[in-house]
Amino acid sequence: MSPGGLATTSTRPARAGAGAYELPPTGNWWRRLVTRPELRHYHRLAAAVLVGNGALLWYGLSAGWWPGPDSVAALGAAALANVALAVLVRQQYVINLFFWLATRAPTRWPLRIRWLLGKVYHFGGLHVGAALAGLCWYLAQLVVLTGGGAPGGGAAVVTGYLVAVLLLAIVGTALPPLRARRHDLFERTHRFGGWAVLVLLWIQAALLAGGVAALASTPPGWVLAGLTVSIALPWLRLRKVPIRVERPSAHVALVHFDHGVTPFPGSSTAISRGPLVEWHSFANVPAPGRPGFRLTISRAGDWTGRFIDEIPEQVWVKGISTAGVANIETLFRRVVYLATGSGIGPVLPHLLAGQVPARLVWVARRHRETFGAQLVAEILAHEPGTRLWDTALDGKPDMLRLAYEAYREFDAEAVICISNQALTWQVVHGLEQHGIPAFGAIWDS
Repeated sequence: MSPGGLATTSTRPARAGAGAYELPPTGNWWRRLVTRPELRHYHRLAAAVLVGNGALLWYGLSAGWWPGPDSVAALGAAALANVALAVLVRQQYVINLFFWLATRAPTRWPLRIRWLLGKVYHFGGLHVGAALAGLCWYLAQLVVLTGGGAPGGGAAVVTGYLVAVLLLAIVGTALPPLRARRHDLFERTHRFGGWAVLVLLWIQAALLAGGVAALASTPPGWVLAGLTVSIALPWLRLRKVPIRVERPSAHVALVHFDHGVTPFPGSSTAISRGPLVEWHSFANVPAPGRPGFRLTISRAGDWTGRFIDEIPEQVWVKGISTAGVANIETLFRRVVYLATGSGIGPVLPHLLAGQVPARLVWVARRHRETFGAQLVAEILAHEPGTRLWDTALDGKPDMLRLAYEAYREFDAEAVICISNQALTWQVVHGLEQHGIPAFGAIWDS
């Protein structure tokens, strides 16, 4: 960083990690333990849901809910409640509500509280915990149904086994190793399997209640109706819209949308070339005072590669603009953004909006040639203190120390890292072990 705070491109790789600021000690054993990736808030929330369900099981056994004459209803209610939680916490309106509530805290509150609230984007842990618990409750109900004596007879049992197979497939394909290798399979199993489960749950609930009319006046009927509306809402906003695309290099496409929608800064939009097959979400980049928005799409796989090489004239969009991790910036007085490559996309709208004083460190290969001189100039106009680290000239930096140097130089309260999974975790968990609030995507979907 130049002494005057002007944007610079580093040309001295030896300085990476050799600046005037040395990382502080990592703290005691407790901080090192709780900041491990395996124990992040996402997993704590999942564990909390499972513990809560364990407590419910213990209470139900003590109260005689099961085994007993009402076992089917009690087990079904527990299963449906968990399934409802798993579905609703992934609904766009609910996600935006989570972020809105978390970011109401004023910056005068203690940093420790704001740091915790900033982890709101770990809400996916609720989804995972509830999905696992719901599956267990449902399998328990199926065992009771198979034993006979429940309303609905054989049809309810057959429907139950179909639901169980689908739920096992949905949970199985969501396991991290399989999801990482076969993401398309994971996405389609969740979509089509989830729809099929919803239909079958309606059928089974009607059989167990003694008919559709009887179901309409019961809590399971109301819950299923709410889930149906929640799942349908994004698809009711499905539309095919024209786009205009700039391609500053073979690596990046800047996609412009002007179909009467101007999303809020820090949100994302899901787009597709085939609405029933594959969806990809990208950060929205609205410009202050102008309608419409942009997406920055870089070559990062088969779908993005085909998009850049075979640019379409129209794409499908659905749902509503959804808040992302960088929206937690308003919890802090000053923040540092550390972005690599196309990670500039989620950062750019926050720089343009200027809601919070921010310093940008952008690590990429030949910024102007790859992303376009116009985009780089736009960034520098809004944040003159930007540090551009060109990996073609300087090599790969020590990301943790680069983030810490910017954090100290800018006197920031937090660091937000937008990068690939390995680097994000290295920076976020590395800084937090040193007692510095840090945030970044967790790749939970």
